[in-house]
Amino acid sequence: MGSAKVKAVKTAKDIEKQFNMLRMLLAVGIALGVAFLIIVFISDNPMGAIKSFMFGPVSTMRRMGNLIEVMTPLLFTGVAVCLIFSANQTNMSVEGGFLVGAVGATIVATKLTLPGIIHPIVSIALGGVFGAIVCFIPAILYVKCDAKPVVSSLMMNYVCLYFSLGIINHILRDPAAGFLASFKFAETSRLSRLLPGTSIHSGIIIALVVATLGYFYLYKSKRGYEIRMVGKNPEFSAYSGIPVKKVLLNAQILGGFVAGMGGAVEVLGMYKRFQYQGLTNHGFDGILVGIIAGYNPKLVPLAAAFLAYVRVGADVMARTDDIPIELVSIIQAIIIMLVVAERFLHKLKHKKLVEAAEKQLSIKEVAVNGQ
Repeated sequence: MGSAKVKAVKTAKDIEKQFNMLRMLLAVGIALGVAFLIIVFISDNPMGAIKSFMFGPVSTMRRMGNLIEVMTPLLFTGVAVCLIFSANQTNMSVEGGFLVGAVGATIVATKLTLPGIIHPIVSIALGGVFGAIVCFIPAILYVKCDAKPVVSSLMMNYVCLYFSLGIINHILRDPAAGFLASFKFAETSRLSRLLPGTSIHSGIIIALVVATLGYFYLYKSKRGYEIRMVGKNPEFSAYSGIPVKKVLLNAQILGGFVAGMGGAVEVLGMYKRFQYQGLTNHGFDGILVGIIAGYNPKLVPLAAAFLAYVRVGADVMARTDDIPIELVSIIQAIIIMLVVAERFLHKLKHKKLVEAAEKQLSIKEVAVNGQ
């Protein structure tokens, strides 16, 4: 009876999980509240602007299609960030991996002639390999030379940018395009459209499968457990026999592969040719998605959907009312600041942890005295 009561009391892990969710919900609520206040103060028609922001993304089929289109690449970069950051590695080259992954897919899509089903698979696979190489470089620099990945990975993004532009503009450029872009992709390489009248493509299915597999890998497999253990306590992991350096490398290579896949899927699904002329910011957006999801791939679809909804809503509002689209940046900044603030709700969480510990102790004392 006593043991049943002890189990009924919330554990520290349960309280930690609940407070992480509470912090995230409050961060989102506060960010949206600040955004609405800004709208009220600067808009000539605040209620109309808020209505456009809240309901614009679902007001037409085309806008709902835009929602899915924005969400798709965020699923890939969000899962990539979950894999890398769960190992406590601040590898920011997911951004460069996404762009270089798109270049890898472009090479296959423009230079190889393959059957319809095989062509996109090979294109996406090469994109994934390119992305894995990009994230591997800061990882190996950290493991072998103790170079901090947050610095080396940011620099790596610029290497990726100019490498990609060099490949596209000097090797794969189509002179007949009229602007700086690659040759057109072979029709057999492009991803099929799922809904007429929109740009929703089969990449969304691939992205959801990747998110599902990412969750099972990170939370239901031995390798995923090692990644999370190394991220929480590398010294204890090494003492337990976990090969820490190998785990760090594997986590970042796998994250880079997913990011590269995302770049490949994005260009093959949304465009007829490679036409990026700068970093896409999908990797940096993936960091926000990962933060909102608590680095859990299972929650990445919800986090990506939220960010996509805010983006599309702000875009609708900017086009129909007098509020600039930069409002999204304010919302994102507030969410990040509150989520990464360690002291946010710290006192309340500490109080709940103490109460739970006291309840468990009292129940055990009653059980012992009863015997």
